[in-house]
Amino acid sequence: MAQNIYDQPAFFEGYSNLPRSVHGLAGAAEWESVRALLPDLAGKRIVDLGCGFGWFSRHAAAQGAASVLGLDLSENMIARARAETVSPAVRYAIADLDQLDLPEGGFDFAYSSLAFHYVADFDRLVRSIHAALLPGSSFVFTIEHPIYMAPSKPEWAEVGGATVWPVDGYLVEGSRTTDWLAKGVVKYHRTLGTTLNALIGAGFVIRHVEEWRPSAAQLSDHPEWQVELNRPMFLLIACDRP
Repeated sequence: MAQNIYDQPAFFEGYSNLPRSVHGLAGAAEWESVRALLPDLAGKRIVDLGCGFGWFSRHAAAQGAASVLGLDLSENMIARARAETVSPAVRYAIADLDQLDLPEGGFDFAYSSLAFHYVADFDRLVRSIHAALLPGSSFVFTIEHPIYMAPSKPEWAEVGGATVWPVDGYLVEGSRTTDWLAKGVVKYHRTLGTTLNALIGAGFVIRHVEEWRPSAAQLSDHPEWQVELNRPMFLLIACDRP
């Protein structure tokens, strides 16, 4: 079973105060880039993997989705999502993505935001998602970029008067334990090649890969984000199920 860090009180409190938790999709810096990758959601049967507070599930329902199933391991997340959702098209359930079984051909679109780097067996997960999608469906997800995740000490450093992101152990895949909002948060590092090849091996056709960077407009509003140009924080992938 995956680590259920979001049900630890200190972590959940810290996460609840992040801009993306307070302001929803509008508070996620990468949302505009993600939204450009989405298909028309009207009439779709959607699975939202690692749904968190349900922000995307509610967005999909507002866009006319026929049904949305939001799945998350955290009881805290699911309780909050249920409390803030009124659409009858949306339902939520607790699920471990490392042990996920979905109905074959049960969905027209799969989505996930910043959840898969907590999954140990990514190959199994993407095969399950592929089987759950009807032919002609698409799949869009975001994860922490492998360059962001790889370092044994993931933090900025000053080298020769420049701010840099030191990368070590990039080709050593596997678990990474970091202190973020709480101590001992376990994530799983995979190289970019491993991630893409898992999708290809499962039968997906990759349509778009984006190593997110802040836009000119975002940099104008948030000049402190200039440092983000030194390394990608998020990886955005859109693919199709033939």
